[in-house]
Amino acid sequence: MSTKCIAVLTSGGDAPGMNAAVRAVVRSALSFGMRVYGVKRGYNGLLHGDIEEMNMRSVSDIMQHGGTALFTARSPEFNTPEGVQKAAEMCRSKGIDGVVVIGGDGSFRGARDLTDAGVKCIGVPGTIDNDIACTDYTIGYDTALNTAMEMIDRIRDTTESHDRCSVVEVMGRRCGDIALHTGIATGAIATLVPEVSYDFQTDIVDRMKAAQATGKKHFIVVVAEGVGHTQELTERIQKETGIESRATILGHVQRGGSPTLRDRVVASRMGYRAVQLLDEGKGNRVVALKGENIVDFDITEALNMPRTFDEELYRISARLSI
Repeated sequence: MSTKCIAVLTSGGDAPGMNAAVRAVVRSALSFGMRVYGVKRGYNGLLHGDIEEMNMRSVSDIMQHGGTALFTARSPEFNTPEGVQKAAEMCRSKGIDGVVVIGGDGSFRGARDLTDAGVKCIGVPGTIDNDIACTDYTIGYDTALNTAMEMIDRIRDTTESHDRCSVVEVMGRRCGDIALHTGIATGAIATLVPEVSYDFQTDIVDRMKAAQATGKKHFIVVVAEGVGHTQELTERIQKETGIESRATILGHVQRGGSPTLRDRVVASRMGYRAVQLLDEGKGNRVVALKGENIVDFDITEALNMPRTFDEELYRISARLSI
């Protein structure tokens, strides 16, 4: 049975491309003959009725902007059985029987709980970290990569001018994908990720000294957020090598900015598929990208999948960085 009224919300950390996904959900739903609501500030807005009906023009000119036009917020209240029931009752009071949830794995756990409470939910992966195991790609990842690369390229200009070592921390929490890919793209002498242990002497100091012997005078070290201790690491590099070293933490600049073409297109495809699943009467699913194909998984199955790290690419990075 086709779902006739759905809602869309963004939850957790914002990611470039979320607006493209929202736009796709709204316009796809309208094209399927559904009514569609936008929920402001994630699950918190769902709990408190911060909901408004949307039309074609509601999502005009949002795709090129970073962040989320629906805003986002954490909701400790929703993480309780009582909160989930309150959200389900709010949906029923509005006639909403399906919700598209754009966010990360924490958002998907909420979507699973809301489905169990009687409101069909579809998850769409939106997080710059690329840390959702069921999908090869998450909305916002490509933009974050390009932002980090651009920032490190700029830092390199100063690093080269002063014969320094710049230690740059990028985002990613427990996932080293941003660090690995930007490390390769910017020619980092070393890339540190939480998935692979490192030896300070062998993997950093010895590599820098070997490169110095070939005439190299400036260095970039990329550190994933999940490794931590960036300032201490920088001070230790300077002490052990005698090379003036500076730490830079890129931080939330990686979350902002106009989304890349890839993020806009993938978000649009995922948003469309989410509405298609609800139109088919399906819930408790997560939309994902596998290769170049849009697929979907049961939410519980998706949450239980182990995340893999591309160790071969990490080895390639190490070979290219000297």
